[in-house]
Amino acid sequence: MEELQTKYRELVKKIRYYNERYEAAEPEISDHEYDELMQELKAMEKEHPELSEAASPTKTVGAKVRREAGVTVTHRVPMLSIEDVFEKADVAAYVKDVWEKFPDAAFAVEQKIDGLSMTLRYEGGKLVLAETRGDGYVGEDVTVNAKAIPDVPQEIAETDYLEVRGEVYMCLADFDRVNEEQERLGKRTFANPRNCAAGTLRQLDPEMTKKRGLSFFVFNVQDGPAAYQEAQTNGLAALRGLGFRTVPSTLCRTVDEILAEIDRIGQMRGELGYDIDGAVVKLDETALRAWFTAASKYSPGHIAYKYPPEEKETIVRSIEVSVGMTGRLNPTAVFDPIRLCGTMVSRATLHNQDFINELHIGLGDTVVVYKSGEIIPKIRRSVPEKRPEGTEDFRLPDICPACGEKVVREAGMSDVKCVNPSCPAQLERHIINFVGRDAMDIKGFGEEIALKLVREGFLSDIADIYALHARRDELLEKKIIGREKSTDKLLAAIEASKGNEPWRLVAGLAIPNIGRTSAQTLLMHFGTVDALEKADREALLAAPDIGEVTADAVLAFFGSEKGRGLIERFREAGLRMEAEKKTGGTGLAGLTFVVTGDVVHFPNRNELSSFIAANGGKCAGSVSKKTTALIANDAASNTGKNKKARELGIPILTEEEFLTKYGLTPPQ
Repeated sequence: MEELQTKYRELVKKIRYYNERYEAAEPEISDHEYDELMQELKAMEKEHPELSEAASPTKTVGAKVRREAGVTVTHRVPMLSIEDVFEKADVAAYVKDVWEKFPDAAFAVEQKIDGLSMTLRYEGGKLVLAETRGDGYVGEDVTVNAKAIPDVPQEIAETDYLEVRGEVYMCLADFDRVNEEQERLGKRTFANPRNCAAGTLRQLDPEMTKKRGLSFFVFNVQDGPAAYQEAQTNGLAALRGLGFRTVPSTLCRTVDEILAEIDRIGQMRGELGYDIDGAVVKLDETALRAWFTAASKYSPGHIAYKYPPEEKETIVRSIEVSVGMTGRLNPTAVFDPIRLCGTMVSRATLHNQDFINELHIGLGDTVVVYKSGEIIPKIRRSVPEKRPEGTEDFRLPDICPACGEKVVREAGMSDVKCVNPSCPAQLERHIINFVGRDAMDIKGFGEEIALKLVREGFLSDIADIYALHARRDELLEKKIIGREKSTDKLLAAIEASKGNEPWRLVAGLAIPNIGRTSAQTLLMHFGTVDALEKADREALLAAPDIGEVTADAVLAFFGSEKGRGLIERFREAGLRMEAEKKTGGTGLAGLTFVVTGDVVHFPNRNELSSFIAANGGKCAGSVSKKTTALIANDAASNTGKNKKARELGIPILTEEEFLTKYGLTPPQ
């Protein structure tokens, strides 16, 4: 029973976390994945009701409001959720349950708009308050922004108190326009229209709301004169007479009509101009709803049918092959643009030759595309019955598309690689990696500048970066970086990077299997780049979490003339080669930890790892039987490391628990 309770609490914690990220317009999983977690929790509570808690996500709405600007407001009428079902049989069963009490009951079937719920209050015919849902009982006052939405009337002909609820959303055309603008300004684009709408409404900036173009559909009367509340369809019609835009609603009187309308809405999803994720079935006669109790988080008299994750067919028009930093050939399918989860997509990776052969993908083939986590486009399968006559599976080229040298496929490996060390495509990716956040982290050294410097002949390898200051006049003359101020700023950032911890240099060398974690582990173990360069195989294998494949890759790099030459040039340029000697205790001697996720008491995970090493402990990159504990502030997360720790029975500690358990105080 104790094990079951632990599993239940972990699931509850995980759902609450994802709920908070969703309400903050920063979702980390897809709606479908979230629905699956909720179904798992409901099933667990149904089978073991003794586990159910009053604050379970199955009984609460949204997430607590954590507003840093503006004010919160308590709802006069709770803004509750609608219970979701995923099978049409459940819809039919719900309708038949209603008919057992009220045989003549009719139902309104409406689109379930994928946006942000908002309630409007009117007094004396004027808009006095707009509020978001929050946790269903307390929301955020967004009146100023709501007034900037064209669909929100600021004055209406009804002078009695009226409170309506609806959904703030973003039309797909407006979303595309906003993302294009974000890209043009070099800012982060939004994952989907809902995120953009939610983030915009919460900015407390009416000019931004107006500029981005939010929209609003009313779907319910919360409170007001009886004429608006007697029936759903009549109430919406009356609201339209006051100037509101209302959600499309169809009155149905039979199960067949209801299911047909659900199908009709589902089939037109791609043509609406905005996102929906389901169809809502409501008792049309409002007074009857109170007879049908629902869980505490749900409005009675409603049910929502959720459509399965969106997939669409499209045709592969071309397959592009690029070359990565390690020489790996990366095939990408380019297909007729389709809209998925609110964005237009036209490309998806084909991974490698094995993937292509397994799915039988060639030019002209029809493929089914979906979005992993509703973000990354992926190909699920091909449609063999639609394959054009004469089409064959695509084959990766025998020569590198960037340099023309012959490519190789190592025995037992899926990847096809170019092994030419002078391949320009590899150099471009290598430069981009070297200056990036996970390596030397040179501020302002973006991909566009990196490509220009390579293609204009300023960089032939990563060490040339530290010779750019000698070519300042030439850089200014050709305007490679920009004007004088921009050029000097980047050159100063390059100079400052010489003082970086040496693990960053090692992480940027593009040694196979050596990323930031492994690089840090090696420098903690060996102390200097010189010692690492001189280490033999036995010494490398003695370092934490360094296996034979990685050890051989390190030996191959430092054993090559090119590798030794690069290190010598970095040394001559004045890059730091010795790790900082951290002073600390030995309280963690003999203990091995793995750090994952965000940290609170340290600037980043690397600093926490350094702190552990300074106190005598070791940090590993992956969880194993040798791991003392996994340090993760989100213990309920379902990441690979958390899963592995649970499988092996390794303790998962938050930072606070880790520091308390070992009597440690983080540095100021």
